[in-house]
Amino acid sequence: MTERHRLSVLRDAEGAGRVTNVELFFDLVYVFAVTQLSTVLVHHPSATGVLHVAVLLALVWQLWVYTTWALNYLDPDRPPARVMLLLLMLGSLVLSAALPYAFSGHGRLVAFTYVSMQVGRVLFVIWTLRGEQLRMVFVRILPWTLASSAIVVAGAYLPATPRALCWAAAIGVDFAGSSIGFAVPGIGRSATTDWTISGSHFAERCQAFVLIALGESIVVIGARLELEHPSTRNVVAFAIAFAGAVALWWIYFDRAAEDSARAIATSDDPGRLARNAFHQVHPLIVGGIIVAAAGDELVLEHLHGHLEGTAAALVLGGPALFLLGHAVFKALVWRVVSWPRVAGVAVLAAGGLAARHVSGLVLAGGVLAVLVAVAAADRLGHPAAG
Repeated sequence: MTERHRLSVLRDAEGAGRVTNVELFFDLVYVFAVTQLSTVLVHHPSATGVLHVAVLLALVWQLWVYTTWALNYLDPDRPPARVMLLLLMLGSLVLSAALPYAFSGHGRLVAFTYVSMQVGRVLFVIWTLRGEQLRMVFVRILPWTLASSAIVVAGAYLPATPRALCWAAAIGVDFAGSSIGFAVPGIGRSATTDWTISGSHFAERCQAFVLIALGESIVVIGARLELEHPSTRNVVAFAIAFAGAVALWWIYFDRAAEDSARAIATSDDPGRLARNAFHQVHPLIVGGIIVAAAGDELVLEHLHGHLEGTAAALVLGGPALFLLGHAVFKALVWRVVSWPRVAGVAVLAAGGLAARHVSGLVLAGGVLAVLVAVAAADRLGHPAAG
């Protein structure tokens, strides 16, 4: 009975690392989600706007990455997992549409949609894995999910800033739970070795989300190209923005992405590496790309004069956050310090002193120079130590 059940719902050994078409179809909703987040940041380039987008990105990431964990075990080409995935896709679409209004008129819609997806997924997986040892991993996850979900719902009834802090606390509960193996009194905790994932599949899925975020950058850049009467400034800004997106892609994908996929695939404890380097760190990388895209749009909107305050901080901060996240990622995967990334973050931070004295276009050009320098250092250095 158990063997027949395993064949009906779980991935077989040969297909464990394969990313299916329905998973890629599911990702399309998150292209919309990332676009929504970038739009919110462009319309509200303030400290409050940054806080709101950071919290919303964390919620979106948790939905996506926990679905990725589940589909590392369940076969998306089988009816049970496919139905679950399509229902989660519908919920993600509703939540994405409501994201710009999460701190105004539709906070409860965001909260209840998020909670129904998080709790519903765990319950579904527990039901699907009946008779399997793996089931206990998700049984331990359930109380932590219920606790964080209760905080999300409570936050929906608070004003905007307390709501953001409450939702951030809920994400903190999730992260704390995963860090201690979702320990539950009476039934203990899971060891990361219990998370018998396909490392190559998990790495490829997280890389796909990075591509989703980079796709938003390309959309922003293309939408701002002036075709009727292009000025020299517009053409230069367009070229700098495109080159910046290429540099971000190059830094992440040229060597580190493929090498990290091999590292997790051959790891003695792929669950630990997936949690630490991919689940917990990749939101920094994705967040940096989203902020950089918002910065590109602000530069393309304001081709003359300086970028003030938070707008300039977005232009510098997005790439800095990306480099910081990728430096932490490399440290966790290979236990090395990526000095080019550390130096890049330091130079971008120092660039804040010059931001008020140069135009947004010049500032963007300086950021591009830093990214190109990091990419060049990777090419010249060891692929794992760059």
